[in-house]
Amino acid sequence: MAEPGPGCAGELEEAPTVPLPQDAAAARDVVTRLLTSQSGGPAGERLTDVAVADALLVTSELVTNAIRHGGGLTGFAAELTREGLRLAVADASRARPVNSHATPAGSTRIGGYGWPLVCRLARTVSVTVHPGGKRIEAVIRLS
Repeated sequence: MAEPGPGCAGELEEAPTVPLPQDAAAARDVVTRLLTSQSGGPAGERLTDVAVADALLVTSELVTNAIRHGGGLTGFAAELTREGLRLAVADASRARPVNSHATPAGSTRIGGYGWPLVCRLARTVSVTVHPGGKRIEAVIRLS
């Protein structure tokens, strides 16, 4: 059963899979091709630059975090639905994303912006932990 991640809510069904991207740039290319293959958004309207930027940013964050913190990308899927762009990103770690805030002043730790940003930009986000790792699914509004 999918459980919402910290600061996020929602559940998604299975999304179709695509060939596994090797990095965030390749995942953004998949999403860009998917978005441009439609004559507008899921409801036929023209996609705004902001909606496309949000979709690509969430894609980058989820894939980069899977590679950097999750033991490697083990699954990736993207599809357009009536609700928007649905992404599913799987990795090899069972650890849930950390809902930390930006690096405190004077700290040598870098980061902490990604997961809160994903939760803020996505309509829904869910985290499903399974024996081989976890799957994060997000729906990004396109209108």
